[in-house]
Formats: sequence, C-alpha cells, structure tokens
Amino acid sequence: MDLDDNSRNLVQALTNGDPEKISTSRFSSLLASKDRDYLLSSTTQDDQVKISDLEGKAIGLYFSANWYPPCRNFNEVLIGVYEQLKSNGSNFEIVFVSSDEDLSAFNSYRESMPWLSIPFSDLETKKALNRKFEVEGIPYLIILQPDGSTLHDGVELIYRYGIEAFPFTEEKLEELRREERIKHESQTLTNLLTNPGRDYLLDQTMARKVPVDSLIGKTVGLYFSAQWCIPCAKFTPKLISIYHKIKRSLEGKGGGEDFEIVFVSNDRDQSSFDSYYGTMPWLALPSGDPIIRTLAKYFDVQGIPCLIIIDPDGKTVTKQGRNLINLYQENAYPFTCAKLELLEKEMEEEAKRLPRSNYHAGHRHELTLVSEGNGGGPFICCDCDEQGSGWAYQCLGCGYEVHPRCMRAVDPATAASVQHT
Repeated sequence: MDLDDNSRNLVQALTNGDPEKISTSRFSSLLASKDRDYLLSSTTQDDQVKISDLEGKAIGLYFSANWYPPCRNFNEVLIGVYEQLKSNGSNFEIVFVSSDEDLSAFNSYRESMPWLSIPFSDLETKKALNRKFEVEGIPYLIILQPDGSTLHDGVELIYRYGIEAFPFTEEKLEELRREERIKHESQTLTNLLTNPGRDYLLDQTMARKVPVDSLIGKTVGLYFSAQWCIPCAKFTPKLISIYHKIKRSLEGKGGGEDFEIVFVSNDRDQSSFDSYYGTMPWLALPSGDPIIRTLAKYFDVQGIPCLIIIDPDGKTVTKQGRNLINLYQENAYPFTCAKLELLEKEMEEEAKRLPRSNYHAGHRHELTLVSEGNGGGPFICCDCDEQGSGWAYQCLGCGYEVHPRCMRAVDPATAASVQHT
C-alpha cells in the first residue's frame, strides 16, 4: 500500500527514520508531547533519554507523589527491585508520573529515584496517562509489555513477589501463584517461623527461648507491627486487652485449647524493638530476623498493624484478624468461618433492636443505621479510627460513620453545637 506524504512523515517521526521501529509509536503516543520526545534521566536534572530508546523493553509507569506516605514506603521497595533487575541486565525500565504539588517536591522525590521521569511541567501528558489508565489512587504501577499487553496491579505484584515477578507476564505470574498454592497447602508453624539457625521464639523477658514446636496445636496470631506506626500504637493496647480476655476464657473452659500471639517486628532498630516489645505479653521473632521479610511477602502484608490468624493445624484462617478484633473483640476467637457466620447472625439480630437513626456526641448531623445491603460497606470509624464493616451509623449528607458500639447518643441540640464534622 502506498503512503501519501503526510503518512510518510508521520511514520518517519514515530520511528526516527527507521521503519523497523514502528512499535516505538506506542510509547511515543503515551509519553511524548508535541515538543518533547525525551524523558528525564535520573543522573542529573537536565539529562535526557530518548523515548525511542525504550523500544523492546517492559515499562513500568509509576504514578506516585512525595507528599503521600504509602508512596514513599512503596518507593523504597520498588527501588530495591529495580536495582536488582538492572544489575541482572533485565530489559526493564520505569517512568515516574508525578502527582507532586510543586516542582520543588518533584525534584526532591525524584532525587531518590534511579529511573526515568516525565518532566513536571508536562501537565497534559500526566493528565492523559491518568485518564487512559483510570488511575484512582497512588501508588500505582502499570506494566506495559513490548507485545502491547498490560498489567495493572504492579504495586501488589512487587509487594508480593518482588524481583521474582519479572518479566511480569501472565505466564510468570501463574507460575508464581501455583508455587504459592503449593506452599500454603504444605504450610506449618515450623516452616513459617523457623530457619536453619533458629527454632525458637523470644518470650516477654527476652531471656528465655521458647521452641516454635511448643505452639503446635494452638491458634496463633502473627502480629505485624512497629513502634513508629501511629495506627499500631492505637491498636496494640486493644489487642493486649483482647489477648488477656481470650486466654482467661480458655483457661476457664479447660480442655487444653490455647491461643498465642507472635510479634513480627517492623521496628527500625534494636532499641525500638526492645522498647515496644517490652509493652507486650506474648512471644516474638528476634528483631531483624530474615524470616520477618519472608513472612511479610508470603502473607502479602501491605500495611501495619496486621494480624494473621493460624489454626492449630498450622494453616491460615484469615488475614483480617485486626478487623475481626475491632468488630467482635474477644468474641472473634477462634476466627473461623463458622464462628464469624454465627457472629454475623447475632449482629443482624442485635441491629433489629437498634434505633434506625440517632445523634452522636462527635457529629452535628443525624446518623442513620445502614448495612452493606442498604448503603453501607467497609469503612473507617470516625470515632475510634478503626476498620469496620456490616452495620454502621452513617451521616447520609457527609459520609461520617461510626461503629454501633461507638455511638454516644445525645439530643439534637447538643449535637448541633459540635464544631467539627
């Protein structure tokens, strides 16, 4: 087929004069503008890399911002994976798409990044990429393959599999999922919590070594937490109280059933670990143990605090232990599906006796009782700052929500005097 002059010029512009590089047009149409055919390099502020140089590579479009802590946390993980891939000679590149508020923040954030960036000033390209890939939250990492295929869950893949996810193809991911299924099917407390040089846990005094095998036959919670984490500081005292209540309840029943928690520390140094663990009544993995990183990846822990529940046979019951503690307190034990179904039925019966609407001491508007079936859903309680689901009291005007148990009923006049919403 003959091309007219305009078509020839377009082909030549998209391929830098080489018809064999026509596939480069995909990246050019995404990443270039009418007056820019380059990206910023990580080496200096002014270094440029031609977009055509990305031909044949898998590309990660990384939507992120300096002002958002989850982005900064993920950035550290992504840098580690990227540098490993580069040292292995992998054909992979990342392009930073900034959501920073000003040039200074962009430059500061970019200094930590070893990859390429779209210039901060190119607002139109950044907006177009956000629209095209329907970016609704950050951090967000989409993988573009040379064959035109895409993967939208790059953040989860990096957290879950790290460098093992490369080359980010469906075939590779299915292989990893298959290996993961096999690991979970053969999971035991011993292979979760021990390594060749350690078969014990620390007790609260940190002077006695407790054999991991002593936990076999118990329900065990793996508590991922850290002293520097504000939500952890709020949840830990609650978990300590619930832990003691569960232990007392089981002692009263007899029969040998038991519950234990193992602290999996995300603290940054031994001093922080010692100080934080000193407040806890349960067992712990040693600070900095290599198993900690392995467990976080194995259970796909993307935020703390996180409470993973393991049953007496060593199999995973739920990754939502924190949420279940918030919803049901000590009644959540042993966290099984059968127990949760019973608790949900009890909650349904209790909700029938609750007022359909009420005023709360912390909010000026009337709150309406809602459930997942009539306008409710998962939420963060505005009174205790913890997760919730199922029933809630919700402000239909502004979305304020509280657990029914956090509801502190007041008369309308008192509520109207509240100064914040």
